[in-house]
Amino acid sequence: MAKKGGWQEFSGSAASTARPSTGSAAAGGATTPKAQQKVRVQRTKAGKGGKLVTAITGLEIPEAEARVLLKTLKASSGTGGTLKDGVIELQGDQVAPALAALAKEGFRPKQAGG
Repeated sequence: MAKKGGWQEFSGSAASTARPSTGSAAAGGATTPKAQQKVRVQRTKAGKGGKLVTAITGLEIPEAEARVLLKTLKASSGTGGTLKDGVIELQGDQVAPALAALAKEGFRPKQAGG
């Protein structure tokens, strides 16, 4: 089967005609103000071998700021934690201390799940 020539409006590559993406805060550009971000705090066991962790999602801040926030959250709750793919995970059931610490930092967090 022969390939048809087809009409092409733009002579540039496909990347030049692609729509601009609304990339993450780390990609540059203006970030959403802390008070307007949809920050969710929830308890979960999924994929943790039955261990309970508190996951904080929806943060639209650069990784350097997220690491500083993680350190603050770990100190306020008195537990360990990590930053994985933009999600902060604290060991154990730390929903109440996390909500208080996030509110103190200027976010408007909400508890998700049960």
